[in-house]
Amino acid sequence: MGSAPRERYDAAMNSLAIGPLLRQWRTRRRRSQLDLALDVEVSTRHLSFVETGRARPSRELLLRLGAVLELPLRERNRLLLAAGYAPHFPEHRIDEPQLAQALEAVRQVLNAHAPYPAVAVDRHWNLVLANATAQALLAAVAPELLAPPANVLRITLHPQGLAPAIVNLGEWRAHLLARLRRLAEQSGDPVLESLLEELKAYPTLPGEDQPGGYHSPLPDVIALFRLRSPLGELRLFSTITVFGSPGDITLSELALEAFFPANGETAERLRRLAGDQPTSLAP
Repeated sequence: MGSAPRERYDAAMNSLAIGPLLRQWRTRRRRSQLDLALDVEVSTRHLSFVETGRARPSRELLLRLGAVLELPLRERNRLLLAAGYAPHFPEHRIDEPQLAQALEAVRQVLNAHAPYPAVAVDRHWNLVLANATAQALLAAVAPELLAPPANVLRITLHPQGLAPAIVNLGEWRAHLLARLRRLAEQSGDPVLESLLEELKAYPTLPGEDQPGGYHSPLPDVIALFRLRSPLGELRLFSTITVFGSPGDITLSELALEAFFPANGETAERLRRLAGDQPTSLAP
């Protein structure tokens, strides 16, 4: 096969690959061809041709589509690769020099949140860093659950993790599963889908209020985490922070979950707990 026919063949195969992938993301985002075409400033006909493999999209169009569809940077690179283009967004390991400054910023944020617990997690909710208070709360967790890659959701809901110490385990389980289900649906990530199935299969613990009766109108804002500790019950709520305009894939997938006391007693107990802990961070 000559070089020109080979290039035409590769272009055809790439068009076929990008079409179903783009249609999958458009459907997942519940966008019609018409309104998506208007947002990216192309004709509906051209967008339809891209999805059916009759036209090859430009690199610039794919970047606009990724932005409008609010795709993760990793998936925007995947769109480009499927169409035969080089990736646009770099990816570095969290411990590489290129991310040293960002990682130091994360350390400072977690340390500054003391005496309250805070953790940094990756896109699959694997633990990256935890401040001293968070580490203290994990002291009773089975060591095998803390071995890297330690998954925060698994640590929380596993019978040998924090689950036996969670006062409102049924509510908190439902909250976490709902959060994970949304993330899996939005991302289409098979690892998150597998993790969801694993967590759903964990047994109900004795005394646990049954999951399914939890109907918070704003679960990501007002869900309460009630945890038994050696100093008494802790009542906490959490917020999640991400980097605003990351250009690196790893950094874009990093999330910081910070827990705050819901009452004065919890604040005092956390201060006492943190007073016994070193200030270093650990993975």
